[in-house]
Amino acid sequence: MPETIRRGHLILLHGIQSHSGWYEYSSQRFAEAGLTVSFLDRRGSGMNAAARGDAASAERLMRDVVQFHEHLRFELAADAELPWTLCGLSWGGKLAAATASRFARRFDGLALLYPGIHANVRASWWQNFQLNLADFADVRDKRIPIPVDDPVLFTGDPKWQEFIRNDEFALRDVTVGFLRANRVLDRIAQSVSSLDCSTLLMLAARDQIIDNRATCEHFQRLRCPRKTLFEYGNAQHTLEFEPDRDQFIDDLIRWLS
Repeated sequence: MPETIRRGHLILLHGIQSHSGWYEYSSQRFAEAGLTVSFLDRRGSGMNAAARGDAASAERLMRDVVQFHEHLRFELAADAELPWTLCGLSWGGKLAAATASRFARRFDGLALLYPGIHANVRASWWQNFQLNLADFADVRDKRIPIPVDDPVLFTGDPKWQEFIRNDEFALRDVTVGFLRANRVLDRIAQSVSSLDCSTLLMLAARDQIIDNRATCEHFQRLRCPRKTLFEYGNAQHTLEFEPDRDQFIDDLIRWLS
């Protein structure tokens, strides 16, 4: 068989509850297309057992991505000049957009898949009051259930709903410290007006978690070298769990090419 042509590097960031194990199929497809695939499990998530669901700060989360990128550039020095794309999925899209904005000229491309920059699922006034109170009292370690814990929000496929429900590595709650970091990331990601890299947006038309209208309006205002938008009419949120998932994978590979 002919050797696969190396096309570039893809760094992926997962959602608030998920981890890299949710995306084995697409990662394999990307690798077969000639991409170096690196899926970074956020600290306190996935198989990272220490400080589950916690984050020291938004700055720490962004610098985790940047330091991981620097490590990869050193490890993959022979191919370091190939294009680097940062891909954020769901909540990871918020982190990806904030990082690409704060640390400019690091990435050649930014792919945002149903990004959590503008969400339909928001904290209630009572939850916000409790968070403000805990923030004022500097109660960092108090744990709060993740509001998007229902697998039906992620996919309409009963098989994948059961997978999410029984996933031992999925995150079910986070600390007040994480929510404080999340607030800062919200402000950064929602205020992004320009980027120095080409940007892709992929949306699931039937998404109950993401506010697609607000996300599209934000994307249309965004100034960057090139913008591309895909919307999948029957998809519910996690494109990886859709019956026709190869469609979004093919579209992303073509965009990266």
